[in-house]
Formats: sequence, C-alpha cells, structure tokens
Amino acid sequence: MKHRLVRWLPAIVVPAAIAAGAIAIPLAAGAADLPVKSPEDVLRLVASSDTKAFSGTVEQTSDLGLPSIPKTGGGSSSADSSIASTLSLLMGDHSAKVYVDGPTKVRVQLLDQLAERDAIRNGSDVWLYQSSDQSVTHATVPAHEKSGAATPTPDATATTPQALAEKFLAAVDPSTKVTLGPNTKVANRDAYDLVLTPRTDATLVGSVSIAVDGQTGLPLQVQVTARGASSPSFQAWFKDFTPSAPDASVFSFTPPKGAKVTEQAPKTGEHASAGTNRPKPTVTGTGWATIVSLPAGTIPAQALSDPLVAQLTQPVGGGRALSTSLVSVLVTADGRLLAGAVPVSALESAAQ
Repeated sequence: MKHRLVRWLPAIVVPAAIAAGAIAIPLAAGAADLPVKSPEDVLRLVASSDTKAFSGTVEQTSDLGLPSIPKTGGGSSSADSSIASTLSLLMGDHSAKVYVDGPTKVRVQLLDQLAERDAIRNGSDVWLYQSSDQSVTHATVPAHEKSGAATPTPDATATTPQALAEKFLAAVDPSTKVTLGPNTKVANRDAYDLVLTPRTDATLVGSVSIAVDGQTGLPLQVQVTARGASSPSFQAWFKDFTPSAPDASVFSFTPPKGAKVTEQAPKTGEHASAGTNRPKPTVTGTGWATIVSLPAGTIPAQALSDPLVAQLTQPVGGGRALSTSLVSVLVTADGRLLAGAVPVSALESAAQ
C-alpha cells in the first residue's frame, strides 16, 4: 500500500492542487487538537505508517436499502443459508474484536447476538471457529510461504477500517477529488478526516470519509455515503483502539470440548493452481464508474429461481438485478454477472 500511495502522490495530488484546486486546506482545526496538514500530508501519513501491532473493537453498520433477510428454517437449502449468511455480513450491524501483531499473528472475533465466529492465524496455524454449530477448521500455512502471503482462509480483517481504507486509497486517480474535512475524534483519538469525492455523477457513491489517526497514520474509521444521501450508507470504525502488541495468549486457540475439527490440507503443486480455472472478470469503464463482468455460465440457471434471490432482486430485461444505495449487481439469463458502484441501468447497458 505504501508504494502505491507514494506513486500516486506526485502524479495525482500535486497536479490536482495546482491545476484544479482540488485540495482544500482547512482554515481551522476541528474537534481534534492536531497540527494543520494538507490532504497530501495526510496521504503521506497513511503511506508511511509502520504500525504493525494493535488491538481494538470494530463496529460496522450498514443501511443499503435492501429488504430484511428471512431467517432460514429447517427446510431451507444449504445454498439459501450460505447466501443469507454472506449478505448478513454486508447488511447487518456487527461488532468484532481485532488483535494484530504483524502479518502472521491475527485474531478476529465476530460477535453476533447469539453466536461467535473466530478467525485466528498464529504463525503457521490458521483456525476458523463457529460457536453456533461448534465447528472448527484448521489449516497449516506451508513453511516456504512468505510472510503475509495468501493463507488457506479468507482475510479475516477484510472489513476493518484499515483494510477498507487501503482499497479506496489504492484506487485514487484523477476521477477523485481529495480534500480534508474538519478534524475529528475516533476511539478517543485525534484524527484527520480525509474525504474522497467522485468527480463523476455516473456512480452511486457520493463520498468516502476516512478518519486517519494523527499519531500512527492508521485509518480508524471509514464512512461511505451514497450520492444525495445525508448520512453514511456503510461505515466501520474502531470503538476502542490500542496501538501496541496484544498479549500473545490471544492468538492461542484450543478447540472447545465436543467441537468437530476439520483439517484442511494446504494446496500445493497442481492442486494450488486449480483456482486458475475460475472465470476471469472483464473490466469496463474507469474510476468510480468501473463495471466488473463475469462470463456466461458463471451463475447457474437455478440460482435465478431461488426464493431468497427472488426476494432480494428485481426482474429486469434479460435477468434479475440487486439494487442497493451503493452497489448494483445484475445476473443475466445466460448466467453472466455484472457488478459496480453504478445504477442498474448502467449494468444493463454494459450487458448489451
């Protein structure tokens, strides 16, 4: 991330400040007591952050304008349950405990109302635990794997403010206006408010606000506001934050008594390359109006008639569409999938 941001600074931020006046330096400090900086300074602060150990509680809320997901009963298919579980992570409100001590010591505890999900990496050991069904998955990272390389499990910190901010900042280009809002406080820490605003009205996103810790340069909060909205449609923030190494004991995990443990063997050789057979996406458009498409046959025909899919989508010409305040998804009759932070009409045009 550091190299990507530094690469963008001279090419994007400085010319924008000179030629278009895109960077606005605040005339007065906000609620936080911080030295006055420009957006360029704050981008450098994020890029130079070397905080590798921290812990805290992350809160997530979302209001994407979707109907409530029905609770699956005993007769629901496993597909229904999987779809509902995935969407609930995006649509619901969640709280998680996050512990990080370098790339090989990470623990995230997702706390639902009546259950807990844990994702832990401790050196070469990776554990996934679900309290609802007492299931445990264990995998071992190969010894030759480089530190921070892909593990056999998804990135458990994908929805932390740091990870979300990295995705937005790495995509900054001339289609983005970069400014600073009033300084703020998050988790009782002074922070700069870095604001990214699309220069095009072809996107559903109105703005992205990133609260950057004034001391460590770590993003503490991300708020995404839909075009025309007065409040964020999605936000994730640290409720509390400690920029120091957690106790080593939090990365230790012993399966609870009676839990079903599944061993997942690491993929090597030709098994590791099996994932290369996945459909390759096609990218059209630029910046905030980018559309990602997957080829025909990606989505099986029976998925369009799934009751849960029918409830969450609307029929459109040639398929069904999922429309939210920030993102749209179109599944065509021939199994193509198109998605982007654009209106459904833009996906329909791209599909034709």
